[in-house]
Amino acid sequence: MTAARGGVDRHAHLEGSLDPAWVRQQALTAGHTVPPELEALWRHEPVPFEGFIRAFFFGCGFLRGAEAVRDAVRAAVHRLPAAAPGLARGLDLWVSPHFLVEQARFLTLDALWRGLDDGIGEARAQGVPVAVVIDAVNHFGAEHGHQVLDLVLPERPEWVRGFSTGGLERVPFRTWAPVFERARRAGLRLAAHAGENGPGSQVRDAILEAGVERIVHGVLAAPHPDIVQLLVERRIPVDLCITSNRALVPSLAGPDALAAHPLPALLRAGVRCALGTDDPGLIPCTLPGEWQEAEALGLTGPELERLSDFSTADAWCLSPTSCPGSARA
Repeated sequence: MTAARGGVDRHAHLEGSLDPAWVRQQALTAGHTVPPELEALWRHEPVPFEGFIRAFFFGCGFLRGAEAVRDAVRAAVHRLPAAAPGLARGLDLWVSPHFLVEQARFLTLDALWRGLDDGIGEARAQGVPVAVVIDAVNHFGAEHGHQVLDLVLPERPEWVRGFSTGGLERVPFRTWAPVFERARRAGLRLAAHAGENGPGSQVRDAILEAGVERIVHGVLAAPHPDIVQLLVERRIPVDLCITSNRALVPSLAGPDALAAHPLPALLRAGVRCALGTDDPGLIPCTLPGEWQEAEALGLTGPELERLSDFSTADAWCLSPTSCPGSARA
């Protein structure tokens, strides 16, 4: 079965992993109306990225305690394939603590850490290692990035392995460079959402100006041979989320969306591609389903094997805790 080729979800957001039925029930109980953008995403309809952000923040509002956080981790793990002999499973999980704790004040940092620790402990007991990647919001600006690090670095749990930016790609990566350098020196590995809702050149800028070692999405860089070559030469992993990309990237939406996805071209060019679910509670999908989508793109057996190899080899949940050259390495 193709889905069994890969058991590592290379990119999922905690806040975007909440079960849709649970979110709907919480909204009903609280007397809130589910935003039309979220209803559209649940129907597998594409929405503008700004609408996705509104849907994302709506779901965040129900992460009000440690139990809700634990349940979100459970939901993310549940979307992995079932355990099978020889199948490595794991989860690289993006989390936005500053937004949850300081900006929206939905819960305390202690409650967030406890919920994550409980969920990660349960996952590990099932043979599923989890690495947490702290996510800052690009369009909130670099000062926000420093505030994120101020919050998480003093008592960072051992399962926090990386730092990333997400959101709208509006603030140049050169402006974010000092934040990324601070995170690297603290022992965190570096990733960035780039080339998803901003131009493909953002991928190049993230690598050359901010020093990131991993790209999330990057689909809009595919038409640029020089950027693709940079990814290959630097051996930069790229986490691709086919279902999410089709919902949120206009050039990949519509009846020809599947054929238009750049995964095959990137993989054949030598890019270290991997698959993730992104926000599967908002844009419904599972990791086995993403592997079925990859096969539908026309990948051959050897190409699927190479995709599987990259998925495990570059997963932070399966790798050492500190980045090379960091203070903790």
